[in-house]
Amino acid sequence: MKLVFATGNANKVAEIQQLVPSFVTLSGLKDIQCFEEVPETQTTIEGNASQKAFYIYNKYNCNCFADDTGLEIEALNGNPGVLSARYAGDAKNADDNMKKILSEMERVENRKACFKTVISLVIDGREKLFTGVVNGRILKGKKGANGFGYDPIFQPNGYDKSFAEMEMSEKNKISHRAIAVSKLVEYLQSLK
Repeated sequence: MKLVFATGNANKVAEIQQLVPSFVTLSGLKDIQCFEEVPETQTTIEGNASQKAFYIYNKYNCNCFADDTGLEIEALNGNPGVLSARYAGDAKNADDNMKKILSEMERVENRKACFKTVISLVIDGREKLFTGVVNGRILKGKKGANGFGYDPIFQPNGYDKSFAEMEMSEKNKISHRAIAVSKLVEYLQSLK
């Protein structure tokens, strides 16, 4: 089975290829000559994942999957959510995004938050969604130098360190993306 992962990041494709069943061959957007910006204009994480997957399926006529991820903070009514990458502006600067959140959370007691990844898989025009969620809390300041995005200010429940203080291998065992990908892999294995 051939599947396109709707990402331009070859490292992400290689990482997921190691996890999917051997009968699945993955390609990235470059492999199908897709060099344009894939639209992400929906108001939810689920909506963006679906929009990206159906865009590739309809335009390039190939089975595919796409993901979208966001940080949802209870005290900020679920924000930044679908706007996580550009919360502090279109520059998509992680430091600016974290500064904005830390500023908004400065006097807030309720620090509950979750990271959520949704994967939309479209095969023959039919969609299945796979969701991974990690609950945790927003720290009062940045901790750690690993990871990316909001990792330095997010501490998962049951751990005494931020995602950015964890080794990548440790984070990958418990992350929202890992949970969603394992559900995708389980489903793909059932198709054989």
